[in-house]
Parts: sequence; C-alpha cells; structure tokens
Amino acid sequence: MTPQMMIAAEQKSAEVTDWAARVGWLVGLALFVALLYWLMREGWKWRGTLQGDLPELPTAPSEPGPVRLELTGRYHGSTTAGQWLDRIVAHGLGTRSRVELTLTDAGLDVVRPGAADFFVPAAQLREARLDKGIAGKVLTEGGLLVVTWAHGDRLIDSGFRSDRAAEHNQWVETLTQMINTTETEGAR
Repeated sequence: MTPQMMIAAEQKSAEVTDWAARVGWLVGLALFVALLYWLMREGWKWRGTLQGDLPELPTAPSEPGPVRLELTGRYHGSTTAGQWLDRIVAHGLGTRSRVELTLTDAGLDVVRPGAADFFVPAAQLREARLDKGIAGKVLTEGGLLVVTWAHGDRLIDSGFRSDRAAEHNQWVETLTQMINTTETEGAR
C-alpha cells in the first residue's frame, strides 16, 4: 500500500448532523417559552380580576384651570402605597407607557398615549416624593417621581420619570405645597 492510500484509509468523514434531533429541541424550547409567556399573561389577568373592586378612574374636568407644571417622560406603573412590588393592573394602571403630566389647581392629569388616561383630583393627592423604584423598575436614588393618591378605599403610588430628571424636585415641592394647602382648607 502506498503512503497516500494509508493516509486516505486513516481519515474519517465528518459526523453527520442529526437535523431531526436539532429541530425537535428547537420546537421543544419554543413550546416551553410559549408556555411561560402564557402563564405570565394568565397571572396578569388574574391579578386584574383580584383588583376588580377598584373604582373606575376619574377623567379630567373640561375646565381644569391654569397649568402649574408640565412634564413629559415615562409612566412606570402604580402599586399599593408603601408596597413597591404590589403592582396594580386594574384599569390599565399596570401598563408602562409614555406620559404627559399636567398639574393644575383641579389636580393631576395623566395622559398616556397608547394606554388609558386618568385624572387625580387635588383633594385625592396625599404625597409626592423621590424614590428609586416601583414594581418592574429600579433606578438610581431619587430617579423616580412617586405620587401617592387615594382612589376608592386604597392609597396608590404611581411612578413617573421625567425626560429631564432635574424637574423632579420642583414637582415634589409644588405637589407637597398643593397637598398641604388642600389639607389645611379641608380642616376648616
């Protein structure tokens, strides 16, 4: 046998890819991901059902008065006040979206393109503060404007982030002043 024939006899062909096994694994993985997505969606719907006792959200009055402050940014969701992981999903409050906030003497108008708008009357505002997180979103300390408001028999924290974070302090000061004025007038 010649040396070339010996080398050719020693070489083996490459392993043949088992395409059926690969396709089976990919289909199995896709089904597993679809099942996880479906379970998360059902959990979201179940949470909305549990929160079905939450009254309808108020809408802005036709004449809200002069604008005190305006903000554009992101709405990150609402939670039960003081429980930053207990997301409220009823009436679309759990849907993250862009936001345009307008503060007037009548209250806080929350306009969300692609999601349900709502209005918080001035008498329902309870607190404004800077925080670092709300369900599903954690930022640096003071990176989130959190407004606490009463709706029905619940206190709700709603989280907003301005496109210009330097505006947050002005919002907290103005809202706190407005809340204190409203409480003083209500005590009379």
